[in-house]
Amino acid sequence: MSTQPARIAFDVDPGDHLSLPGWLYHDPEFFEAEAARFLRAAPQVVCHVNELARPGEWRSFDYLGESVIVIRGDDGAVRAFANVCRHRGSRLTDGTGGCAKKLVCPYHAWTYDLDGRLTGVPMKTQYPGLDQSKLGLFPIAVELWRGFVFVTLEPGAPSVAEMMAPYEHEIAPYRFEELQPIGRVTLRPRALNWKTIADNYSDGLHIPVGHPGLTRLFGRSYDIEANAHVDRMSGLLVERPSANPSERAYQHFLPSVAHLPEAQQRLWLYYKLWPNVAFDIYPDQVDFMQFLPTSSTTTTIREISYALPDDRREMRAARYLNWRINRQVNAEDTKLIERVQAGMASPSYVAGPLGESEVCLRSFARKVRRLIPEARLPHAPTPGWSRRAPVQAVD
Repeated sequence: MSTQPARIAFDVDPGDHLSLPGWLYHDPEFFEAEAARFLRAAPQVVCHVNELARPGEWRSFDYLGESVIVIRGDDGAVRAFANVCRHRGSRLTDGTGGCAKKLVCPYHAWTYDLDGRLTGVPMKTQYPGLDQSKLGLFPIAVELWRGFVFVTLEPGAPSVAEMMAPYEHEIAPYRFEELQPIGRVTLRPRALNWKTIADNYSDGLHIPVGHPGLTRLFGRSYDIEANAHVDRMSGLLVERPSANPSERAYQHFLPSVAHLPEAQQRLWLYYKLWPNVAFDIYPDQVDFMQFLPTSSTTTTIREISYALPDDRREMRAARYLNWRINRQVNAEDTKLIERVQAGMASPSYVAGPLGESEVCLRSFARKVRRLIPEARLPHAPTPGWSRRAPVQAVD
């Protein structure tokens, strides 16, 4: 019997102008393959370093069954650890954040310093030959990018700095390093595959159809492009007053911002880092959003907003109105993508065509097909395919 991996040969990849097939949006084994092949390596934003201002301040983050703690050490360094005691596996912390002089396991009181070293073992004499130096907290890779703390569960993906390198000049004026959180982390569970959500937030064609408010605010000024690791969208706030009271008030109250160049005073920017982290940049604030997969048909959308300190009445009003407008947009998106998720479950759905302007959707599908070549198949392979020798696609 041949031990060579299966091959799918194409002179020209016919999938390059097609969306992904429906089975990818609900198949449990495909979800397992995604987690193993690229989702665990994807950088995930946890918080801003300004939320870890003092030694002992920590924030937690849950992703693909892992709980991660990021914490400021006594030496000022920001580190990340698995939220797992090395004794019996108990979670060390509960909640989304706090401040501690040490991390003490609530099960048997094993104690760890802020740098992860195991420093306290009750009844230590019961463990002959115990080497505490080998039982520190399991480290998780951390990257600090412009003040934001990112973690990765496994190596393999480019750094956030590498991903965002083409846009550093555009982001520099916003003074990300000085941002502070406004509001709290919001978690929105959805009965949706994570790709259904990710596709929607890189789809420019649905905006004039599904988002009348955004169309009133930005007209047809949307610009969209796909880079190797980042999708970018942008729009300019129109001067014509909106017929909607909240939108009209936002246009009116949004004040000038001294640190931004004139071309960015009324500019909206959106970046989506492959595969599941996105952020909006407005003159008044920055909103992060993550599509955190929890199963093949469920996802938690994690959101948090940041802004520079600004007590002006106009800025406070603009930020409140921004929130109101975004809540409406999110409600519209939820209805739209629920319809898509339902359609993807139908056996009648086959991969549909992508227009020439749908560059981000093409780029996304191309990445998925490259990393999991079985994504080119119209139907799910025989169960167990993800644990066999991988398919090789030859274009």
